[in-house]
Amino acid sequence: MDITKLAGQNLPQIKRRDFVKASGLTALAATSGLSIPFTTQAKDVQSTQSEEKIVWSACTVNCGSRCPLRMHVKDNQIIYVETDNTGTETYNLDHQVRACLRGRSMRRRVYNPDRLKYPMKRIGKRGEGKFKRISWDQALTEIAQSLQKNIAEYGNESIYLNYGTGTLGGTVTKSWPPGSTLIARLMNCIGGYLNHYGDYSTAQIAVGLDYTYGGGWVLGNGLADIENTKLVVLFGNNPSETRMSGGGLTYCIEQAREKSKAKMIIIDPRYTDTGAGREDEWIPIRPGTDAALVSALAYVLITENMVDQPFLDKYCVGYDEKTLPKSAASNSHYKAYILGQSDDGIAKTPDWAAKITGIPADRIVKLAREIGQTKPAYIAQGWGPQRRSNGEIISRAIAMLPILTGNVGISGGNTGARESAYGVPFVRMPTLTNPIEASIPMFLWTDAIIRGTEMTATTDGIRGVEKLSAPIKVIWNYASNCLINQHSQINRTHDILQDESKCELIITIDNHMTSTAKYSDILLPDCMTSEQMDFCLDAYVANMNYVIFADQVVKPSFECRNLYDMLSALAEKLGVKQQFTEGRTQEEWLRHLYQQSRENLPELPTFAEFRQQGIFKKVDPNGFKIAYKDFREDPEQNPLQTPSGKIEIYSERLAEIAQTWKLAKDEVIHPLPIHVDSFEHYGDPLMEKYPLQLSGFHYKARTHSTYGNVDVLKSANPQEIWINPIDAQSRGVKNGDLIRIFNDRGEIHINAKVTPRIIPGVVALGEGAWYAPDNNRVDHSGCINVLTTQRPSPLAKGNPQHSNLVQIAKI
Repeated sequence: MDITKLAGQNLPQIKRRDFVKASGLTALAATSGLSIPFTTQAKDVQSTQSEEKIVWSACTVNCGSRCPLRMHVKDNQIIYVETDNTGTETYNLDHQVRACLRGRSMRRRVYNPDRLKYPMKRIGKRGEGKFKRISWDQALTEIAQSLQKNIAEYGNESIYLNYGTGTLGGTVTKSWPPGSTLIARLMNCIGGYLNHYGDYSTAQIAVGLDYTYGGGWVLGNGLADIENTKLVVLFGNNPSETRMSGGGLTYCIEQAREKSKAKMIIIDPRYTDTGAGREDEWIPIRPGTDAALVSALAYVLITENMVDQPFLDKYCVGYDEKTLPKSAASNSHYKAYILGQSDDGIAKTPDWAAKITGIPADRIVKLAREIGQTKPAYIAQGWGPQRRSNGEIISRAIAMLPILTGNVGISGGNTGARESAYGVPFVRMPTLTNPIEASIPMFLWTDAIIRGTEMTATTDGIRGVEKLSAPIKVIWNYASNCLINQHSQINRTHDILQDESKCELIITIDNHMTSTAKYSDILLPDCMTSEQMDFCLDAYVANMNYVIFADQVVKPSFECRNLYDMLSALAEKLGVKQQFTEGRTQEEWLRHLYQQSRENLPELPTFAEFRQQGIFKKVDPNGFKIAYKDFREDPEQNPLQTPSGKIEIYSERLAEIAQTWKLAKDEVIHPLPIHVDSFEHYGDPLMEKYPLQLSGFHYKARTHSTYGNVDVLKSANPQEIWINPIDAQSRGVKNGDLIRIFNDRGEIHINAKVTPRIIPGVVALGEGAWYAPDNNRVDHSGCINVLTTQRPSPLAKGNPQHSNLVQIAKI
């Protein structure tokens, strides 16, 4: 039986119980949230129900969705978990937000044996997981003393808030970005902290596309707008596994295409679940070669007169000589690059691209004609292609397809970015102002420990200052497994953190003994979402936004405290309690923020009514989200936030950076979105030693590493390395064999999944598995970051987690 189909049913309660029981899934259902413990008599079920209460809560983790959970509670115990039972099945009209099996297994997280129960202090080496129990007073006193000591000696720039998205959807509990967290509020009360920019998911695309469209984060059309298109082309975009719930996008794509009958083409090295028979065509591509494919598509579009020349003339800079900036050399425009008339002298023909991408030349020609002759076309990229050593330039290249064809700013079109969504003006928790101006790329925090004062703007992308004044001495690690598990090159991080004279204190606030928690000096046990009151925000699907009232379902377990209470107590020791709390409790803050939100959003019910109904939904009254619609209609009155006010195919800012930044020979920053090779890329000489490209992907058993310790999810979706039958046969590997994956950075032992759903020469491993090393540092869980590199991408200094060369051998 397909459990995921069962979970999505909205059957009457007793029928579903009988159905699950008859299927032999009683134990799984009772513990993961599919149903309550079973009984054979309906009257027993009714009597049990009468003793229970139902309380609304939420799954606030970082899958991109936020889903409501209706907790059935008895005697301060969560008995089982259901999900949204309001609204309709129509994706763009009061859509029902049903949680996936991850959210429905929340009971398994709340009552997990890995739960942190009380404050603890490390007594072994970092990483050994040896701790002793201490009191809350001792833990907070030692933290306060360390903060004061390091601020006095090194300044507030030595205090760092690590990246963490474990409670991304919370209001009081929000864990990222750092400036939106309660820890930031506390630190701002005592002089500030070292900030970071970028994230593990989108560092390269966020920076790359900013140089094309400007304004920071680049928008895309809402996914519901697919119902107005004729063609959907997805580059490395896989919402069926990343956002698979009712708060996600899979159902939206299906329903929108049901209306438009649009053809869908998926371009990806792996045949993902977003395809799974729903697509019209899967075009496999070698990882990191998307810009070469786009260049060849552009060659066909240009030579067969399928570009939208009026659009390029009116709205863009640098397509051809007419719109090339005066500072640029002659023939340095995009058209010259494509036709081989620029410095390299190479025409970017389909035959040229076929050798790089692995896609036959005739298929490239056909795809170009499909894109050029079909309008509108919805062309979007996920965040997989950009998570590479040449990711910034790849993201800009993919955006060239809607730009060349004039699909930007129109219904049914797109910008080449991922989708945008409708938002409501719900007021956030204020966190005050950070007096420290310095900010580092989030991916380089390990470097900031060992060579902080050497890091500069031109060598390491430091922002706000020319160079750092101090190394990182104290790390706040809240709702984060990114200290070890989700950060690249685990063995290097391990070695850095072993030296306690460098980073002197690591404070982790979390729910479970994660891989990261084992490297901490002080552990503070946090409440789960269901053990406190909060609002769940950043919640949207298609053209509907919603807010969830995550109420306190049960009392906190053991000695767990919520973040607000523990930081209020710490603020008192630091002498800033009044400034931090403003005299309010957590519930009083939520009531205060809700009243402010009602002034912005009058249709919100009263606090008591919202608490009872659990979820507030609002559909965009203006219809479909069309990115840069105003710019398309009147570019002079609504210019983009680029220096020219237009779409910059040629970026003078990038031309200057390319001349002034210090780059290695295999690092390229270029004013045009060209194809470039970079480190651990297809064709790297290192392939003689490590011939396989290893790519990560988001795995449906986890949200990054969250839910990674839930046994039923691990059993249903075992961690495996995907390998093509051709590569497996040449290595004597069969499906299910235990194999070793290795390179110079580390080694993993895990079982093989031999499948034609991935192309030869490429292997894939789901990210987020909890690091489980033996005494020889060999990981036995399948944690991809044993093998990834801490070398950053050139422009964003971001995480190139999909640029890895490895070898595989049967054990």
